[in-house]
Order: sequence, then structure tokens, then C-alpha cells
Amino acid sequence: MLPRKLYQILAGSVQARLNCLKGPYTDEVLDWTVKHTDTIETLVKNFMPSGSGIDSGTKIDLDQSTSEKLVFHFGFHHMDENGMYDGWTDHKLTVTPSLQFKFNLSISGRNRNDIKDYLHETYSYALNEVLEWDNEQECYYSPEMREAAAEFQRQVKSGEIV
Repeated sequence: MLPRKLYQILAGSVQARLNCLKGPYTDEVLDWTVKHTDTIETLVKNFMPSGSGIDSGTKIDLDQSTSEKLVFHFGFHHMDENGMYDGWTDHKLTVTPSLQFKFNLSISGRNRNDIKDYLHETYSYALNEVLEWDNEQECYYSPEMREAAAEFQRQVKSGEIV
């Protein structure tokens, strides 16, 4: 498979799942529905933001998502000026196509502490990540992260990092 960006893989997988849900409801189609659902949920779990304030992770809304609109839900855990957690805001992220910018992001919910700029940047980066399929392990991976992990291991072995 050719390298593709996360948002492209998610949109294609959502459409494949929706096609399966149209039927006919054979065992094979039901198996593919489960496979597509698992692929989508694994991609979201492994590659969408989790942590750094998005402490409950990101969840995809498969009932609202299509190949032309991806919908996610997440909460943000805010800190006060002393670094203490002081509340949550709930958000809905809607991703739609853009001829000029590849996709548009719309983030609902309260803009407490001007958090939406950070969220927009964080989710844009994640959705633009290039992934490749690993035939051996039968999963998607980030070449950038594999390269960084290999470099880290090299530095540990050479004693550059203790």
C-alpha cells in the first residue's frame, strides 16, 4: 500500500464500513464490517491525540462520520496558573474536505483559556501524519516514529543517551 495520511485512511475505512452496513448481511460482509470498525478504532487509539490535556483520548463518532465528514469527541483537562487541574471542557471535532487546505477543522465547545488554537494545531498535525501498512505485522505505522525510535536505540547503544 502507498503511504497515505491518517485522515485519508480514516475516511476510506469509514466509507468501507458504511458500504458493508448497506448489506447484504452475509457472514463475510459482517466479518468485513467488524474488520473496518476495528481498523478505525485502532487508528484513532494509536494515532489521534491522547494526553497533554486530552487525558481521556479521542473517540470517533461512527454514527455521524462519513467519507466526507469525520466526527470525533474529546475532553480537555485544564490547568490553572499554578499547574493544578481545575476542570474539563468537552469538544466535538468535525473534519470536512477543503479544496484549498486538504481539510477543514471545526472544534465545538467552550474556548476556555483560548485552548482551541492549541487543539486545532494538535489535531491538524495528527490527521496529516503519513502512515504506511506493515504487511508483516498487519497494521499501520508511522515511518517518522519508526525512524525516531531507531535513532533513539542507536544513541542508547552508542552511549550518547544514558
